[in-house]
Amino acid sequence: MCIRDRYNGIAPAARLVAVKVFDSQGRGSYADVIRGIDWLVANRNNHDIDIINMSLSATPRSHYWDDPLNQAVMAAWDAGIVVVASAGNNGPGAQSIGVPGNVPYIITVGAMTDSYTPADGSDDHLATFSATGPTFEGFVKPEVVAPGGHVIASMDGNDQIALTHSEFYLGANFFEMSGTSQATAVVSGIAALILQMEPGISPDAVKCKLMRGARPAVKADGTLAYSVFQQGAGMVNAYDAVHDWTHDCANRGLDINADLEGTKHFGGRANQNADGSYYLMGLDGYLWTDSGVDSNGYLWTDAYLWTDGYLWTDAYLWTDGSVGANGYLWTDGYLWTDAYLWTDGYLWTDGYLWTDGLTEAMSINTWVPQE
Repeated sequence: MCIRDRYNGIAPAARLVAVKVFDSQGRGSYADVIRGIDWLVANRNNHDIDIINMSLSATPRSHYWDDPLNQAVMAAWDAGIVVVASAGNNGPGAQSIGVPGNVPYIITVGAMTDSYTPADGSDDHLATFSATGPTFEGFVKPEVVAPGGHVIASMDGNDQIALTHSEFYLGANFFEMSGTSQATAVVSGIAALILQMEPGISPDAVKCKLMRGARPAVKADGTLAYSVFQQGAGMVNAYDAVHDWTHDCANRGLDINADLEGTKHFGGRANQNADGSYYLMGLDGYLWTDSGVDSNGYLWTDAYLWTDGYLWTDAYLWTDGSVGANGYLWTDGYLWTDAYLWTDGYLWTDGYLWTDGLTEAMSINTWVPQE
């Protein structure tokens, strides 16, 4: 069998529009990426662009709504384009989600690995490099995880990555690579299948269907093997996502137009106890101590009962943009416990001053060993 006949993408018939924003070393600037997004939005109808895959990441420098790249991403979502972004490869510690994965509206993807046994799901586990939430604004991220270990895909043999890591080049323009970037491409393919089944549905509806179809990893006793801050709703399931007809379970309480206009901004349910553990305000049973990633194998199953549904995706109106003596106050009366700030603090509390040319660095996700 020819090597080209061995591998197929999730949506092999999907038409791709490639927009190059990085140099041969995988580096660029905020301005480069924003120009690329703007071009995609402007040419959406000319090229039937429905999905933007963003397998890239940068360290957050400000609140999600102040970040110029995030503003461009939100504008694309508001224009009706589904945006799928990588969580980043800086896990497994808490609050390691990068830009633009920290945008609450879009679909952010973490990575799992099948431990090189695709026919045996019992040893599947969350990849150790997969970035983890919550975001600094309290949102659960990633929304879902997808296969991101030793994924084989098309790459020209003369590309820099193939030359630098030639041991993973398989010939015939195929390359093996691990990362949340690979997992993001898987989810972008599933999003294409969803839109093939239901053309014209909103990005919010696509996000809802992806989350509803996902299956969380659970232990033998039926409890979650990983917290929602690590796996979100769980591992994507293409068939269940495509054939789920629920459209209204994602981004509830958010208002993207007000967010873009700067009149309203939002926070999620996540908070932190004084002992460093993370929890979801108003919901029981979602506690995490940031103890790293358990690499034991677990089954990803739809038998887990989400007792609170997906209420952890709901948003609260942000009413105070500064750190005060009483912490952050949400409009429904939730007060961050005893004014406790995130463990590492907000390094950009006083506001980050963006350069006029948006020369801030942006790049593909960092290289990680095969997993």
